[in-house]
Amino acid sequence: MTDCLFCKIKDRTVPAEIVFENDELMAFKDIHPKARVHLLLIPKFHLDSLDDILPAHSELLAKLMLAIPEIAKQQQLQGYRTIINTGAQGGQIIFHLHFHILGGGPLPGFH
Repeated sequence: MTDCLFCKIKDRTVPAEIVFENDELMAFKDIHPKARVHLLLIPKFHLDSLDDILPAHSELLAKLMLAIPEIAKQQQLQGYRTIINTGAQGGQIIFHLHFHILGGGPLPGFH
C-alpha cells in the first residue's frame, strides 16, 4: 500500500515516534493527540478497516488485543480507552486498521 500513511510509517519512509514494535504490530504516538497519551496500534499487515476482518485474521486480532494492555503498562497508564473508528462515517481518516489508545489522565466522554 504505497499511498497508506501507516504503511509508510511501518516501512520507515515517514517518521513517527514508535513506542512498541514486534514482527506483526507497531504502536506510535498520534501527531494530533486527543489525550496526554494518544497512541496508534497497527498491524503491519495492511487491512483497510475492521470491516475487512476475516476469520483467518482472528490470530492477528488476538495479538492486537493482547498488545494493548502491554503497551498501556509500558506507558504507565493507570487507565485507558481504546477506540477503533471504522469507515468515513465512523470517523476513520486513515484507512489502515488501527486502535487508538488514550490515557494519561481523566478522559471526557463515554461512561
